[in-house]
Amino acid sequence: MKKIAYIVLAMALVACGGNKNQMPEASNDFPVMTLQQSETDLSTSYPATIKGIQDIEIRPKIAGHIVRVLVDEGDFVRAGQPLFQIDATQYQAAVNAAVAQVNVIETNIATQKLTVQNKKTLLDKQIISQYDYDVAVNQLKSLEAQLQQAKAQLTNARDNLSFCTVSSPSAGVVGTIPYRVGSLVSSATAEPLTTVSNISQMYVYFSMTEKQLLGMTREGSIERAMESMPAVELQMADGTMYSQKGTVTAISGVIDQNTGAVQIRATFNNDGHILRSGGTGAIVMPVHAKDVVLVPQKATYEIQNKKFVYVVGADNVVSSREITVLVQNDGTNYVVTSGLKAGDRIVVEGVNQLKNGTKINPITPQQADANRAKAQKALKDGKMPGEN
Repeated sequence: MKKIAYIVLAMALVACGGNKNQMPEASNDFPVMTLQQSETDLSTSYPATIKGIQDIEIRPKIAGHIVRVLVDEGDFVRAGQPLFQIDATQYQAAVNAAVAQVNVIETNIATQKLTVQNKKTLLDKQIISQYDYDVAVNQLKSLEAQLQQAKAQLTNARDNLSFCTVSSPSAGVVGTIPYRVGSLVSSATAEPLTTVSNISQMYVYFSMTEKQLLGMTREGSIERAMESMPAVELQMADGTMYSQKGTVTAISGVIDQNTGAVQIRATFNNDGHILRSGGTGAIVMPVHAKDVVLVPQKATYEIQNKKFVYVVGADNVVSSREITVLVQNDGTNYVVTSGLKAGDRIVVEGVNQLKNGTKINPITPQQADANRAKAQKALKDGKMPGEN
């Protein structure tokens, strides 16, 4: 009998202890908010690359060794300023030879003209035949043709000599210089001598998806879409914003089949030469939304790239509803374009715990925050939520 009594007592103690450690039932409280119309400023950023309005590759037109480099990397140069000097010895010799050839032919022409005059006198006196005279005239014409050819060769030789000085065709900033004094270069050299970038203005290229472009051009042409686009900002590589705003000046008419994106160009003034060709950043495009419904992003969930929220009915039963939103957002809220209206009530937290037809106990977001704070305090004090 004693053993039986001990067993009964032990079972009673275990039962009491089990009730004490049992987890509380899941709460049916869900924070709910009533939607209202409001306005907000949003923005979307797009990765971008920066280029000068002109990036000119400087290449030699003749072959030879570089004897002088007249600029350094990063220098600002004016149009026509010499950049490189190529050994001109052979080209000066070619000019001298061409000049000599012209002089020789001009002398021969002068002599042949005297011969033609003499032949004409003899022909008039019927001392020589017409054939002899015609041969002399043809020889003169041949020499005159040779003179034109020699002059063309002289012009070409002088051009080649002038090409020994490689000048900048545009004002801008000098890029890297891979070839130095002593390097043998030619028009077939793989790399250019350098690149001169006109950076008085900068082109900033970024891409937009086909869907985003359709959203902007659905109501009109690309030209009208560009006119309606607001001024854009440039976030530079260090995270700071460029001081001047730019404008969208071109939208590609071709969609890249590999990426499904469209290239767009924005133009920025670069008075202080802060921006450099080849740099990177992000284009920030602002959007001012007026009289719109904002929905917290945490109140939505996605199925097959479609967004949904749970709408709370008059009987506190939730139902799933699809919504569409603007691409632009502030990272916290979505701007709803269809699916919801002011006055609708939606669940703002815990949507992954719900399904259609669930009846909830709606509370305010403030009450939900208070409940969380109370639960955290209880856990910190070593008590289960709801335990005294």
